[in-house]
Amino acid sequence: MTRRLYYEDSHLRAFSAQVTGCTQTQKGWEVTLDATAFYPEGGGQPCDLGTLGGAKVLDVQERGEDVIHLCDAPVEGIVESIIQWDRRFDLMQQHTGEHMVSGVVCARYGWHNVGFHMGSDMITIDFDGPIPAEDLPQIEAQVNAYIWQDLQVRTLTPSPEELPHVIYRTKRALPWPVRIVTIPGVDTCACCGVHTKTTGEVGLVKLFSCVKFHQGVRIEMACGGRAMGILNEVYRQNRLVSQAFSAKIMETGEAARQMNERLAAAEYRIVSLERQIHDTIAAGYAGQGDVVHFQEGLRPDQVRELADRIAAVCGGTAAVFSGTENGHTMCLVNKNGDVKELGNALCKALNGRGGGKPGYFQGSVKAGQDEILAFFREQ
Repeated sequence: MTRRLYYEDSHLRAFSAQVTGCTQTQKGWEVTLDATAFYPEGGGQPCDLGTLGGAKVLDVQERGEDVIHLCDAPVEGIVESIIQWDRRFDLMQQHTGEHMVSGVVCARYGWHNVGFHMGSDMITIDFDGPIPAEDLPQIEAQVNAYIWQDLQVRTLTPSPEELPHVIYRTKRALPWPVRIVTIPGVDTCACCGVHTKTTGEVGLVKLFSCVKFHQGVRIEMACGGRAMGILNEVYRQNRLVSQAFSAKIMETGEAARQMNERLAAAEYRIVSLERQIHDTIAAGYAGQGDVVHFQEGLRPDQVRELADRIAAVCGGTAAVFSGTENGHTMCLVNKNGDVKELGNALCKALNGRGGGKPGYFQGSVKAGQDEILAFFREQ
């Protein structure tokens, strides 16, 4: 049985312990100690990493009453162990912040935390009921107000007699013993994880999104140093946007909106000019019957539009191609006939692919202009 030092002092960074077992496996050496400050993965919180003596701790899992440390080398005797503190503190910030958000949501809406995951950048919480996305700023402000009060984070394990009288958040009924984590006035929850000693150590909570998930919502968030890192990167990116738009850094949203309006207007003018050009090209084929036309730099939708306009005036099949000697996008249109057979023959002869309906066939061929013209001369 391993003594859980991480429950006695969540801020313990180094400790000495006696090795009680060391077994080699395919993944490394599984080491047990008489006591450990390494938190094993559980309760939505990843495990701690660090060193045991001269060995690196790769993973930590709970197995019955023992904590198993997966190491990259064998160890024996009494070992000096060091927790990777930056990782531990970050995980405690995220976990404690999650408790606070869940407590506030439960108090405001009555919804329960039914899923919790700590990713490498953000964490997600799933709730079993709807939360309007526009409420996120209010929830965030309330949680941060509690953080800055620097409230004590308390843990206790009630006796079997006391437990039925303790009101706490839980996903399901739990047998004794139950470890209770309490943040006065904010949240009381059953939890096996490790937390900061005060809410002030969380630093801040930032809620980034709230989207529908199953019957409820999923909130994406980050706390403490992790939140600061994300916000710093967002600020850096926004500064680049500010420079690109020649706008003040707090006015980039409006600058982007205006730019989108200008781009939409420019696109409308471009489409109008393209249609005028296509009409001019088509006019040159009026009454000529079947037409094969090559035009550089067209998108597939432009190829189709030009073919459609030529077919409207030529009185036969309009075959329009755009591309290079390595391949062409193509469209065949006949207002009064079926071009499916011609399109299939074209694809078969020139290693192409495409499809459509009787008077319309669009696709591509892996051939140059000379090969395409040679095909139509043989038809």
